[in-house]
Amino acid sequence: MKRISHLIFLPLTLLIACQSADDHTAKDLYIGEIRVHDPTLGSIIDTTANISIRGEGFTWSEGPVWIPSQEKLLFSDVPENIIYSWDSIAGIDTFLTPSGITGETTNSNEPGSNGLALDLDGRLLLCQHGDRRLARWEGSWDQPVASYSTVAGRYDGNRFDSPNDLVVASNGNIYFTDPPYGLNDQVNDPEKEIPFQGVYRIIPDGELLLLTKELSRPNGVALSPDEKTLYVANSDPDRAIWMAYDIMEDGRVENERLFFDATPLTANLRGLPDGLKVDKQGNLFATGPGGVLIFSPEGTHLGTIFTTQATANCSFGKDGQSLFMTADMYLLEVPILTTGMGF
Repeated sequence: MKRISHLIFLPLTLLIACQSADDHTAKDLYIGEIRVHDPTLGSIIDTTANISIRGEGFTWSEGPVWIPSQEKLLFSDVPENIIYSWDSIAGIDTFLTPSGITGETTNSNEPGSNGLALDLDGRLLLCQHGDRRLARWEGSWDQPVASYSTVAGRYDGNRFDSPNDLVVASNGNIYFTDPPYGLNDQVNDPEKEIPFQGVYRIIPDGELLLLTKELSRPNGVALSPDEKTLYVANSDPDRAIWMAYDIMEDGRVENERLFFDATPLTANLRGLPDGLKVDKQGNLFATGPGGVLIFSPEGTHLGTIFTTQATANCSFGKDGQSLFMTADMYLLEVPILTTGMGF
């Protein structure tokens, strides 16, 4: 397996190397800081916690997911068409390649997988830019090979643009977004078959439902702990927002409302609304301008895990007590005091 270097070169103001008193060889490398906007942030994350660098050198890291059965994290490098793994013993290794383009499509400027998740049976689900589908990995954890099947590839007979991110409900329903980032021309690509950017739900028997087509760049997606609210990030610099929707009994959504508008923050901070996760108390950890913004369930911006990088996505891991972040060329980790959903 390919091994990625952990050697980092950064300005000293952004990075600290710290040698453990119990380990005279290993060094932890840190970046960024926790920025407090509301004192209640201290019950969610230690505001003095270090943000650890777990890997570097990626082209654009994305879509992290913790695999409890393997005690490891998987994440995508979208332009490189690779899924990497990380664990505390082996560090970074190549896990799957190709990850998102397998021969059905050759015209994509971001060919790899993006968002990753586990279904109710612990099988890996992938948003594949290159193949323009939501897919399931059909390989084995012991001997991983790039074998995939299609979960959803078309809406109303037309191919998706490039499924981006997803979340799995407790009943097996999958919610996912379909922005145009995998197309070579996001505005006028002749291969674009659907005239809007959609948010969808697919249920285990395969029925596909369009939830909304009103967002210009739907991206990250998450559910509240009671699964009655759907959150969707819109990664449009002109409308950098998170939306909330009520989920009806028939699966449709209504009561569309603005959860938080980060458009003013984009003037001075790197990043746009992207991936997001929810803890058991309903707090949102949402990648956006500055890093990972932490919101209360009511939409109050409590603080930011300031990564210094354009930060794409995040995932809880280690029994829900850590937050992993994919931030441009980096894989980062920070401990949290709350517990992530799914643990």
